[in-house]
Amino acid sequence: MSILETDRLRLREMTLLDAELLLEIFQDPIAMRHYPSTIDRQGAIAWVERAQASYRQHGHGFWLAERREDGRFLGQCGLLAQDVHGAAEVEVAYLFARRFWGHGYATEAAGACRDWAFTHLAVPRVVSLIRRENLPSIRVAERNGMRPVSLEETSPGKWRMRRMGGVGKAPGPDRDGDRAWW
Repeated sequence: MSILETDRLRLREMTLLDAELLLEIFQDPIAMRHYPSTIDRQGAIAWVERAQASYRQHGHGFWLAERREDGRFLGQCGLLAQDVHGAAEVEVAYLFARRFWGHGYATEAAGACRDWAFTHLAVPRVVSLIRRENLPSIRVAERNGMRPVSLEETSPGKWRMRRMGGVGKAPGPDRDGDRAWW
């Protein structure tokens, strides 16, 4: 089921068949360097099952990212329900196959997910929890209007980052009093 589309991308709910596609990312030690370890086939299936449970419980989760022109698998991006210091937050998260890094797909997908969250979930803000040393993901967050909130660690190896904003407000800093932070 397609959730949203951009000029170049389609984001859709994952099926168990997608576990094989995700292995391109999960078994790549470079793509997974900011995760505790690579993930095997059983782990990929469990990942998809968690995404499907999130769709049922929250109406969102990690979505599979495909190129619109040919349906080619690119990676995943979506909205994750997170508990950050006891507060319910919606995280914009992304993980793309290495061969597609540097093409702007993560930035495009993350921006679309951010906008979808403000439109469909009516949340006052979204966050991205990114390891401090994960500079490529930080750059994606910055390109989508996020700024640092603090350098406090929210869990081992994760750092609190967020974009403040409101429903219906254009993304970006200082528009109608809407300040952006990461």
